[in-house]
Amino acid sequence: MGIRHYLKDIGRGKEGARALDRTQAADLLGQVLDGAVSDLEVGAFCLAMRIKGETPEEMAGFLDAIHQRLPHLPASTAPLVVLPSYNGARKLPLLTPLLALLLAREGLAVLVHGTATEERRASSAEVLAALGVEALAQPQAVAAGSVAYAPTALLCPGLERLLQVRRVLGLRNSAHSLVKLLDPLVPAGAHSIVVGSYTHPEYAQSMAATLALTGACALLLRGTEGEPVADARRTPQMDAYLYGQAQRMQEAQGGPLASVPALPTDIGAASTAAYTRAVLQGEAPVPAPVALQVQHIVALARQMR
Repeated sequence: MGIRHYLKDIGRGKEGARALDRTQAADLLGQVLDGAVSDLEVGAFCLAMRIKGETPEEMAGFLDAIHQRLPHLPASTAPLVVLPSYNGARKLPLLTPLLALLLAREGLAVLVHGTATEERRASSAEVLAALGVEALAQPQAVAAGSVAYAPTALLCPGLERLLQVRRVLGLRNSAHSLVKLLDPLVPAGAHSIVVGSYTHPEYAQSMAATLALTGACALLLRGTEGEPVADARRTPQMDAYLYGQAQRMQEAQGGPLASVPALPTDIGAASTAAYTRAVLQGEAPVPAPVALQVQHIVALARQMR
C-alpha cells in the first residue's frame, strides 16, 4: 500500500503534523523495516518524525512492528536482562559490560545488543570481545549466569538499516529510541527486563509513557552518555516497570560529589576490559551507583518470578 499517505500526516511540520494511531504506526514502520519503500521515503520518514516527535502511541506501534519481526528467542531458566548498548564510550569508560557481568554473577541471563553508530568510540562489542564474550552468530537462548552479545542485524536487519541512515543524514531517527526499548522475548510471549536509558528529560517522559502503554518490564534511568549503566560518579533516579506499572526504585543523588571513583583515564576497549576484570576479581571496588543498579534489577527480577 505504501507509506505516502502516512508521510502526508506526519510531514506537515511540528505544528501541522498529525499523530498516527498504534496500528498505523506499526504498519508504517513494518513497511520500512521490510524494505518495501524507497530510500527517499525512508529519508522523509526519518526527517518527518525527527521534526514532529514520536507520541507514546506511535512508539508502541513501532515496537509492535519490531517485535513482530524479531526471531523467536527461547526464554532461559532465569529472567533475561536486556542491555541496549548503542552510544559507546565518549568521555568516560564504557561500563555496560561490567554491569552485564555483575548481573550474570547474580545468576541472571544477560543479553547485550548493539551496533556501531560512532566509529571513534569504544563499543560494548569490543569490550566484551576483549573479555572473551564474542558476538552471537545466530539467535539462541541465554543461559542463566551468562552474558551474550547480539548485533542488531542479527535481531532485526531492517532496524539495523534504519539505524545506519544516520550516517547519510547526520541525524538520529526513531530507531535510536526504539532499540532502547525492544524486548526480544515478546515474540515468545514472555518479558525481559529491558534497561532503558535516556539523555534528556523529554526522552524520559516519552519512554516512561511507552513502557506503561506496552506493559513492559524495565528499569529506566539516565544512563552514562546514553548507555544503560548508572554513572559511576553520581547515582541517578531509577524507575522500575513491572508489566507497565511504575515504581520508584532509587532517588537521584543530590548535592556535590562526595567522592569520585578511580576510573581508567584511557577509555579504549583494552583498558576498559582490564578495569572490568579488576572489579570482578575484587581488586577494585564496584562503583556505588552501579552496585545499586544491580541490586534494583535483581529485586525487579524476583518480582517477575
